Amino acid sequence: MSLTIDALGAVYPWVKALHIVSMVAWMAGLFYLPRLYVYHCEVAPGSAESERFKVMERRLLKQITTPAMIATWVFGILLVLTPGVIDWTWGWWHLKLTAVILMSGFHGALSGWRRAFLEDRNRKPQRFYRIANEVPTILLLVIVIMVIVRPF
Repeated sequence: MSLTIDALGAVYPWVKALHIVSMVAWMAGLFYLPRLYVYHCEVAPGSAESERFKVMERRLLKQITTPAMIATWVFGILLVLTPGVIDWTWGWWHLKLTAVILMSGFHGALSGWRRAFLEDRNRKPQRFYRIANEVPTILLLVIVIMVIVRPF
């Protein structure tokens, strides 16, 4: 176990870089998918345009956003396990983790909304998705401030 923990310290910069790259890819998907839903609301269910949106949404979620979320979590957990990186008494750390958990929940909601579009049973208006599109921005703001500023 000690060898593994020592190894984490040695690869820390690489793990941190991969964590950031994964997070950027995850955020790109979380920003874009609600926009696709806004545009998907404008087309008739079952139309060629609707079917095209279904393909775009599936690919974005399944091929980019979900793998990026998983990678973000994996690299984040490796960072937390690296000795000296986290002091569990820091308050900022708890708020950051809470925001990441909420971001993961938002990801799950996006997946559920995609399923409703896939089955042509979306009942939410464009305005809902426009407002939902702001959620990842607010959570990202909290996360970045907690990590960089560490206000408490």
